[in-house]
Amino acid sequence: MKKIKIGYIGLGKMGMNMVFCLREKGYDVLAYNRKPEPREIAHKAGVPVASSVKELVGNLAKPRTVWLMVSNGGVDEVLREVVSYLDKGDTIIDGGNSLYKDSIRRSIDLEKKGINFLDVGVSGGPKGARYGACIMVGGKKKVYEKYESLFEDLAAIGAFAYMGTAGAGHFVKMVHNGIEYGMMQAIGEGFAVMKASDFKLDLEKVAALYNHKSVIESRLVGWLASAYEKQGTDLAGVSGSVAHTGEGEWTVNAAKELNVPVPVIEKSFQFRVDSAKNPSYTGQVLSALRNKFGGHSMKKE
Repeated sequence: MKKIKIGYIGLGKMGMNMVFCLREKGYDVLAYNRKPEPREIAHKAGVPVASSVKELVGNLAKPRTVWLMVSNGGVDEVLREVVSYLDKGDTIIDGGNSLYKDSIRRSIDLEKKGINFLDVGVSGGPKGARYGACIMVGGKKKVYEKYESLFEDLAAIGAFAYMGTAGAGHFVKMVHNGIEYGMMQAIGEGFAVMKASDFKLDLEKVAALYNHKSVIESRLVGWLASAYEKQGTDLAGVSGSVAHTGEGEWTVNAAKELNVPVPVIEKSFQFRVDSAKNPSYTGQVLSALRNKFGGHSMKKE
């Protein structure tokens, strides 16, 4: 497909960087954010911005394409407003972390209005959004095929794929985040054990070594090595209470509905919940990792 004009709603850490990526790839992007400050930042960076959803949609040629990158709690409200200005044949792409069941519902509701819908899981954090993410797409395959080149342009090399019918993209991303919980938990616990030992280990050196051809070499271990280099191995100032978003809990709930045991993911999620009252070094490692890949705050309250 040719480089279409895209209406982009949501200029948070991920959204802003994705807009910059799209512009760099030659797309004509008109952006909007409810709060004015991100709009001002985008405008100063040379991105055309709209002052309202109505203005944004009104400046798109039919059939229109609108990409949403807003928090799950705000999607329905934004959708209601956007849809009021759209026509049959237009397409909405939800690139945020929405619950897959909500994506199925939204797809059905929009289909009744003749509006296409794709649910897109995006992994890679703000850096991935800027320079190439991992993209998981759900929805009608013929709609996906229409936008395949768009996803290719937004993804790292080979890092995009069609997952299946409506909801599949967000379902796969949800499970990805559940797995991420478990992997991070294992790393945090392992380094907490080493810190508590009598060997006086240089944990920065251990992390760097683990990340050179060991079986557990990974971006996560590499990010921990980077955090140690910057923060010190005591992770002073890093919170031992770990924030969490919905995807870990959603994965646990989906597993229960499917009668699939997920003890590692479930305990990893519960650890984060409990960490609010029981901060620990394991929690500090998790907070440091969340900061490295997602830009989340890691400071102690």
